[in-house]
Amino acid sequence: MEFIDYIVFGIYFFGVLAVGIYFYRQNQNREDYFIGSRNIGASHIGMSIVATDVGGGFSIGLGGLGFVMGIAGTWLLFTGLIGAWISAIIIVPKIKKIDKANNMMTFPDFLRYSYNDKVALLAAIISGIGYLGFTGAQILAGAKLAAGSIFSSIDSVNPLDLSLYLMGIIVIIYTALGGIKAVIYTDTIQWNILLIGLMVFGVPASISSIGGVSNLFDSLPSEYFSFTNITIIQFVNWMFTIIPIWFIAMTLYQRIYAAKNVKEAKKAFFIAGLLEYPIMAFLGVILGMIAKIHFPDVNSEMGMPLLLTEVLPIGITGIIVAAFFSAIMSTADSCLIASSGNFLNDVIERYILKNLSHKKVVVLSQITTFVIGTFAIILAQSFETVLEIILHAYSFMVAGLLVPTLIAYFSKHKNSKSAIYSMLGGGIITLVLIFSKIKMPFGFDPSIYGILVSGLVYYLSYKIIRE
Repeated sequence: MEFIDYIVFGIYFFGVLAVGIYFYRQNQNREDYFIGSRNIGASHIGMSIVATDVGGGFSIGLGGLGFVMGIAGTWLLFTGLIGAWISAIIIVPKIKKIDKANNMMTFPDFLRYSYNDKVALLAAIISGIGYLGFTGAQILAGAKLAAGSIFSSIDSVNPLDLSLYLMGIIVIIYTALGGIKAVIYTDTIQWNILLIGLMVFGVPASISSIGGVSNLFDSLPSEYFSFTNITIIQFVNWMFTIIPIWFIAMTLYQRIYAAKNVKEAKKAFFIAGLLEYPIMAFLGVILGMIAKIHFPDVNSEMGMPLLLTEVLPIGITGIIVAAFFSAIMSTADSCLIASSGNFLNDVIERYILKNLSHKKVVVLSQITTFVIGTFAIILAQSFETVLEIILHAYSFMVAGLLVPTLIAYFSKHKNSKSAIYSMLGGGIITLVLIFSKIKMPFGFDPSIYGILVSGLVYYLSYKIIRE
């Protein structure tokens, strides 16, 4: 990167921190901090949803998929289109009908409404831990991008470690200060930076760097341009690990609560789906494919950062690097505030520090966010790939929370004890399968077996309890 690129990048970071400081002064109570006073419009929420869901983890991950498998990698974000539109049709109307009357601010609040406090507490722990993992994934994504661009020439320290700490500290500061309003409004800015940066500068300049579109086709194997260059097992794994997250994601419930009304919330989710697929899906994968041409022998997730910093023209590099940092930070901040909301609203305030004043709640929210962010940095250091953390976190949350949530939405056969047994059974078996590295039958993701166990446990325990 050249001096002008650092100037562009620096302006962006100072702008993000300024937003956090501004909303730090605006937040008066817990509702302001965690759900934006339930008064935010569809366009801001829609862009915040897609910025959160795609973010840096999937942005860097998409580049890696384009690098290794080509255009078929876009199927990863097709799951986002399906999930967003299902949510708009099924989840949003149900939640907006009950959220304000029941003072809901988190996903576990919905399970508390449907079951009881114990179910909500367990859901908060599972969700809080899962989002801690997501936050770590985004910090690692930012660190990889910075290590391959901004700090690539530094020899005295490990560029990845330096990037990890810097990325984590910046995300923690502005998220802890500003809360959900800072998150949503910076997400809007960050998504526009990413989209415009890629469409106007990144992809055209990258295609030009290889001599045009025809050279893209000539330089890569034919399977890179086939949508069927993916196994059925991998496709099924993506569908089962990612689409269900739209039913249980704390980040999405916070945005439903933050929307002005049902109409605005539904519109936001429809907007988010289209922005994910086809728009972002193809932009990210194409960059990964071009990176494969320039740097065929590097780690797949490092190809795109190298493309952005070593191939693009001076000035454009700063814009594109800032754009990808925007994506990374827009997911990291959302995951961080989600994890913080789970632990504060559903655990600390209900069972440890009760009846706090509004001012003390805001301060405690900021402290909680700082602490969780610190743990996320530590977690990020223990993984090598971004998608590995994301998919593990998805698997854990989906296997533990999906079955009781679906029953809460669609069945009259609700039982709190069965819900708890189901959550424990699904979550624990998935963690055991993930960390024992047992080879899964048929190659399915551990979460699929976790969901099956969760459903079976719910059914059997419900039958026993009823009898």
